[in-house]
Amino acid sequence: MPNQISDSQKRAAAARAVELVASGMKVGLGTGSTAAHFVDLLAERARAGLDIVCVPTSEATRLRAARQGLRLTTLDETPRLDLTVDGADEVDHELRLVKGGGGALLREKIVAHASARMVVIADQSKLVSVLGAFGLPIEVVPFGLAATRIAIEAEASRLGLSGRIVLRQSADEQPYLTDGGHYILDAAFGAIPDPVALSCRLGDIPGVVEHGLFIGLAHGAIIAGGGDVAILGSLG
Repeated sequence: MPNQISDSQKRAAAARAVELVASGMKVGLGTGSTAAHFVDLLAERARAGLDIVCVPTSEATRLRAARQGLRLTTLDETPRLDLTVDGADEVDHELRLVKGGGGALLREKIVAHASARMVVIADQSKLVSVLGAFGLPIEVVPFGLAATRIAIEAEASRLGLSGRIVLRQSADEQPYLTDGGHYILDAAFGAIPDPVALSCRLGDIPGVVEHGLFIGLAHGAIIAGGGDVAILGSLG
């Protein structure tokens, strides 16, 4: 029952986000279970005549959107987008996010940055007062993995953070590979009182391609729960 309730909330948030899309818009499509609802509902409107073009943030989303008949483009062809709608593993009340549970954090961040607006859709379990209960994904190049991990631990320690950092594994127990051919380290730091500082420190480490802290990118969030939909920030 809890999973059914959560899925219903995700779909409710996605349905509210679809209302933001108008004909002629260029739309970024997020990755993950909540974003999948948005793709499906958006495709229904496109089949009914909504004229849009979309940029997916992962191969999984691209395949889903193509199956649904959405018209797709790339950031090379369409470098500026009107709106990106994506899920989040965590969102706080300042619209700071943890993303990357689905492994698409690099492309998600590139697409969000290329968008005039980013709107997050999530069920109420994703709204937190302090980020960090969900392990922080950090995308890294395979070369020098041990050195990169040590550097991450050192920078985190300077901020008073510690915790297990593990290499994400795929189903066949091999290192998980992102769409860009990189590895992901999942860092269980716990509460992150200063995500801005951690974002800056991680970004300065050679070997770190990107991290799952999304700071200053989301303009609004649609949080569904308890039969209602709450809005954080601005959707307009």
